[in-house]
Amino acid sequence: MSGAGAPVVEVDGRGLRVAVVAACWHERVMDGLVAGALRGLADAHVADPIVVRVPGTFELPVAAARLAASGVDAVVALGVVIRGGTPHFEYVCQGATSGLVDVSVRTGVPVGFGVLTCDDERQALDRAGLPGSAEDKGHEAATAAVATAVSLQGLPH
Repeated sequence: MSGAGAPVVEVDGRGLRVAVVAACWHERVMDGLVAGALRGLADAHVADPIVVRVPGTFELPVAAARLAASGVDAVVALGVVIRGGTPHFEYVCQGATSGLVDVSVRTGVPVGFGVLTCDDERQALDRAGLPGSAEDKGHEAATAAVATAVSLQGLPH
């Protein structure tokens, strides 16, 4: 299981401005990821997160870049790509991953990576934070983004 060895992170994000950008493809999985991210932000005491929906995972980086430039303290990026029979999977996964890393490094705004890259829908549902899921990757991505933003507070720009 991919969650084995994950740290337990408790963080206080009071006063932080956080945005969630989420793809729309695979609605059931995405609903679970968004709900998990919002639970994670609530657990970290983050009030009034911004939620933006984009068509697919490939569109996450441009929305994350705009949000990072708007002055938020962290962005949570959520998406799911399920392997098919063409190279499309690799292109979308690579583009989204590289784009989100670029946003974070270029802007200095943490981007929580909640993009599922799965072989089938069953794997995605098992990571979506739904009842019966083994993992809650939306919650994990939100917690990681807030924890990183808190860690960066007070560091020189």
